[in-house]
Amino acid sequence: MAVNLKGRDVVSLADLSAEEIRQVIDTGAHLKMCAQTGTETRPLTGKTLGMIFHKPSTRTRVSFEVAMVQLGGHALYLSASELQLRRGETIADTGRVLSRYLDAIMIRTYSHADVVELAEAASIPVINALTDFSHPCQGLGDLLTIHEKKGRLEGVKLAYVGDGNNVAHSLMFGGARMGMHVSVGTPPGYEPDQKVVELAQEFARASGGKVEVVNDARQTVRGADVVYTDVWASMGQEAEEKERQRIFMPFQVNQALMAQAGPQAIFMHCLPAHRGQEVTDEVIDGPQSVVWDQAENRLHIQKAILALVITG
Repeated sequence: MAVNLKGRDVVSLADLSAEEIRQVIDTGAHLKMCAQTGTETRPLTGKTLGMIFHKPSTRTRVSFEVAMVQLGGHALYLSASELQLRRGETIADTGRVLSRYLDAIMIRTYSHADVVELAEAASIPVINALTDFSHPCQGLGDLLTIHEKKGRLEGVKLAYVGDGNNVAHSLMFGGARMGMHVSVGTPPGYEPDQKVVELAQEFARASGGKVEVVNDARQTVRGADVVYTDVWASMGQEAEEKERQRIFMPFQVNQALMAQAGPQAIFMHCLPAHRGQEVTDEVIDGPQSVVWDQAENRLHIQKAILALVITG
């Protein structure tokens, strides 16, 4: 193996080098091939993953549970309402205790600071399965999908259209590390975190990539190889949903916007999709859409992450 990730946390893609990201992608591609050919690969036999959920999810829970089963291990669903966290135990103490029982912890929550604190306290790998700031597993799965469809990452233009949220942050970090051109288009006031933009641009300078943020959807998408969007109101932002629909409607990914992209452009969405809002049916169900392959790759990339951080 090119790099050894055994014992590492996966909290943000900013923490992984280009070589480490490549290792995860290559391992994910290998494990996907094993699944397709029926080749048994069980490096996690006897290993257990604890999955802490403050935010529910279809894809995250199912893909991580299936990933552990396919690799020979076991996953425990730990609802935050059923843990002592509900009664005031600190996230750090929870991490210290779970480290005595488990081989790794996956957490899906609101506060990124909680994941950082958990990772610092735990003596086993901690995997961020989503915070309000970052979504590294999604980003890695997306890079695997883009590499499958385009045959490369370096030089590929990824246009992200919509809210400058956790998914945008992870795509910027990962894409910049891998030499991609990441263009983020948002309405004014909804741009990604400025510190994320600056750090991603630093990564891009080192890799030969490019990161930009603009306030025009057509400019963002022009000539893109990949057009990507996400929901306009994330979990916890329900009170803003109607106002966001009004503000973000010019950033809807429809056929007219897709026509601005490159002739071989693909469409991606991390799901769940709010059809008729951030994307139209004709795009998400159309020939350029790869969203179902993208969703499947969450399983394979998470198998790679688990195998690499637990056993190396």
